[in-house]
Amino acid sequence: MTSQAVRRIGLTGGIGSGKSLVAGHWVALGATLVDTDAIAHALTAPGGGAMPAVCAAFGADMAAANGALDRTRMRAAVFADPAAKRRLEAILHPMIGAEAQRQADQALGAGGTVVFDVPLLTESSHWRQRCERILVVDCETSTQVRRVMARSGWPEAQVQAVVSQQASRLARRAIADAVIYNEGRTPEAVAAEVSVLWRLWCGGHQATGGPGAPDLL
Repeated sequence: MTSQAVRRIGLTGGIGSGKSLVAGHWVALGATLVDTDAIAHALTAPGGGAMPAVCAAFGADMAAANGALDRTRMRAAVFADPAAKRRLEAILHPMIGAEAQRQADQALGAGGTVVFDVPLLTESSHWRQRCERILVVDCETSTQVRRVMARSGWPEAQVQAVVSQQASRLARRAIADAVIYNEGRTPEAVAAEVSVLWRLWCGGHQATGGPGAPDLL
């Protein structure tokens, strides 16, 4: 790996865009994935480090019977009340950031390349400053809605509500160093495009990878 090789890549895209597919291709090539959704899930799992603060802020009924976050209840709360969303973010974001940095430092210390999978990368200048390159996965909004409805069983109105609260496609593309347009593409075609970026940005060196995970809410 040359001294000019990129080692910190930000990956983002709207819900249903295929970001997890793209992340998996980076891992297959040798990158370490720092998945902020996976970290958030761990923090809000049974016994998760964020659950005491979440219950203190929102009430004990925000915990399901197994002690994990009741995601359905919390999703309804944060979509109905922007102040509730800010309270949740104030609890989770510092914890997510600290764990993401720990994972990244470990990978970078071993000479690897890190891909930060961050759904809110467009909205967060803090996260963008951590990255040397930003890759956006994009597709038509109608495709996002169709994919999420198929995988989650949510009604269309609920999916549209989630999409409307995320950054626009235009805003995401505006921060991108590269865009993968995941519309009508085979997984093999997407993988080939990731391989091109791997060679251009990272020099094609190998590193230690890790698994991805689904969205928080």
